[in-house]
Amino acid sequence: MTYKDPDCIFCKIAAGEIPCAKVYESESCLAFLDIAPVHAGHALVLPKAHHPTLLDLPAELGSDLMQTLAKVGRAVMEATGADGLNLMQNNFEAAGQLVHHAHFHLVPRFEDDGLRLWPQTAYDDPEEMNGLAKKIADLVK
Repeated sequence: MTYKDPDCIFCKIAAGEIPCAKVYESESCLAFLDIAPVHAGHALVLPKAHHPTLLDLPAELGSDLMQTLAKVGRAVMEATGADGLNLMQNNFEAAGQLVHHAHFHLVPRFEDDGLRLWPQTAYDDPEEMNGLAKKIADLVK
């Protein structure tokens, strides 16, 4: 049974209640163009079933999601003549998630398009990094 949140815009799009510029559909996934693109061709890929974040996605969805991302990503690059492609996915509002239905952004990129990735920093020392790595590793289940 497919779970649908009646208040979720992406669930409504997946159910065909709201139109979209669909570029691909499988049994469990849907891809369509973002209505507020970074560049023309910016596509969204999402599971049709409602899962709020990446952390909620069932493992059995992984293969279809990855195949959909690859198929649509290749098509976006070819259709737009992009030099590269960013795959982005935000979880929770603090990370920029605006629609609480897990989804992936495929953003075509072009040489000298002016877009920048987030700034990187460094750990104060190797012990800090190794201590955090151990804490995370102990919590992975």
